[in-house]
Amino acid sequence: MENETFLQFDALQALARRTDAVTVDCACCAPELDEWTSLPVSFPEQQLRIIGTLVRDVYTEGTYEEYHPQGTTLWSAEAPIAPLYFPYNRCTVSECQVCERAYLRYVEGGGYFVDPRIRRLRTSVIVDAPLSE
Repeated sequence: MENETFLQFDALQALARRTDAVTVDCACCAPELDEWTSLPVSFPEQQLRIIGTLVRDVYTEGTYEEYHPQGTTLWSAEAPIAPLYFPYNRCTVSECQVCERAYLRYVEGGGYFVDPRIRRLRTSVIVDAPLSE
């Protein structure tokens, strides 16, 4: 992650607009990817390439606070994509090399498991929310 380009909010927003504009069918496109999803076994992961990161500093632990001012949950399709908040502050940003849709990815880890998760970038839910004090 140290060599990945940090994406500022305007760059992330531009990727979301580009993703929203893609209308071609692609193996990567699935409606359930509008919310955080465990990476489906059928997902064509080999089509993705990492284009950046939302991790500001690999040596500083980001907040685990989530941003849900409208009462959404992490698993909601309408949950805001707030880059300074968990889990977005631990994400890489990838794009499909076939259709150019952009996706957020991170790995949730627990005592005995890892769970790679994915969510499609969408302009309707991306917000530039400052961290609460």
